[in-house]
Amino acid sequence: MRLLLLATLLFPVSAAEPLRLAIAGLTHGHAAGFLRNAQGKDVVIAGIYDPDPALHKSYASRFHLDPAIFYTDLNVMLDKVKPEAVAAFSSTYDHPVIVEAAARRRLPVMMEKPLAVSMDHASRIQRAAREAGIPVVVNYETTWYRSHAAIWKYIKAQSSFGPIRKMVAMDGHEGPREIGVGPEFFSWLTDPVKNGAGALFDFGCYGANLMTWLMDNQRPLAVTAVTRQFKPSIYPKVDDEANVLVEYPGAIGIIQGSWNWPYSRKDFEVYAQKGYANAIGGNTLRLRRPEDKVEQTPALDPLPADESDSVSYLTAVARGRLKPTGLSSLENNLIVTEILEAARESARTHRSIRLAQH
Repeated sequence: MRLLLLATLLFPVSAAEPLRLAIAGLTHGHAAGFLRNAQGKDVVIAGIYDPDPALHKSYASRFHLDPAIFYTDLNVMLDKVKPEAVAAFSSTYDHPVIVEAAARRRLPVMMEKPLAVSMDHASRIQRAAREAGIPVVVNYETTWYRSHAAIWKYIKAQSSFGPIRKMVAMDGHEGPREIGVGPEFFSWLTDPVKNGAGALFDFGCYGANLMTWLMDNQRPLAVTAVTRQFKPSIYPKVDDEANVLVEYPGAIGIIQGSWNWPYSRKDFEVYAQKGYANAIGGNTLRLRRPEDKVEQTPALDPLPADESDSVSYLTAVARGRLKPTGLSSLENNLIVTEILEAARESARTHRSIRLAQH
């Protein structure tokens, strides 16, 4: 290990060598899926930080990882393993601390959605990234959906559809307890401080992300939200149902984030002036073009290799082949945070929140 670290310091990292990646936090349940995906990529997990030694043992056993790469101190881990990039799987509340630590070492960072629990936290992330000149990537499962790339292809790239008038995002599942998330994930996901809210932040962020993307990073005029606690015995501190109306000058967005769907879903409908494109999950698109007599279900193109999943994308960003744009970008997700914060305030005060226009 010492020889490997010495060689890394003495010689520049070649693009042909595996990406040296550090994991910051294991309390987010998506860490397991990311590690499974990374094992099939040209990536070396150089170090893993989490303050809980019990999670170290669990992940080392599940993924056959060397216990020596686990650390209980983030800064010690980053300094010892000298990674090329950091992937964060902590609570949303802890994102600024991780980004600031990475920024001090000029390391690119990817984090699980959403970006932040508040605009104050989002501003800390933005400031750290700007001062250090590092890229920040926000990872959503839906970014890697072929159906969403096809929506852009048909609705945005083809002018025949006309302007977008309505977008409807339906995201969620039966509930964290109901689908059996781990206790380390459940404890912060149902904490209004560490998660920002309940289903509103957990699943409302998907629709806000997609709508901001299709609106070319246009900030909305106003946000109105209604949240509910249909299962207070399970989720006493946070909402489990959220419905958000997002107003744009020429369009509206309807976000439905829920821990009450009878089954998991991530569907997205876009209605333009002369047609529509509705994504059913990641692999199906229902399309009605201006020239169509009936609804179509076109074959979907594969995504470019560097943009096909989160591990490939982070590798491409760390190696300088890509800059974070669109759904993954900090610019998009600052607006997402603004929408979510306004929605939380709207639900609390029972009034629409108008966003100041810069």
